Amino acid sequence: MKKFWFPLLLIAALGVLVLPAYASQPASAPVYYRVRWGDTLTSIAWRYCTSPWAIARWNGIPDPNKIYAGQILVIYPGCYYPPQPPCVTVHYVSYGETLLSIARMYGVSVWEIARLNGIFNLNLIYVGQRLLIPCWN
Repeated sequence: MKKFWFPLLLIAALGVLVLPAYASQPASAPVYYRVRWGDTLTSIAWRYCTSPWAIARWNGIPDPNKIYAGQILVIYPGCYYPPQPPCVTVHYVSYGETLLSIARMYGVSVWEIARLNGIFNLNLIYVGQRLLIPCWN
């Protein structure tokens, strides 16, 4: 009788250890994408209904601005909607403003503004650009 219970307990224990690893994986099958000249993580993410941050995380890319043609990316398609702050303020960029000056003006982090607006290069904003500014009450 002991010989019967031991394998069952062993299988149950392995199931408890292995199951959380599979639960944290995305539900859809992966897609392998070869980066073409002119591609950005944002354009690829739009194509596969995911986020650029998720693609960067899955592929171990520390800087989302640095991908190169010919690189193979693993992508798990699926719709991703970043959490929205309780309220947002709209700001239109004026001449001479930087993302840092705008962040200081509203008392928020530069990274919060960049993430909410899908900006990867913090130095690349333009006059007249509409920015959403988070206001976490």
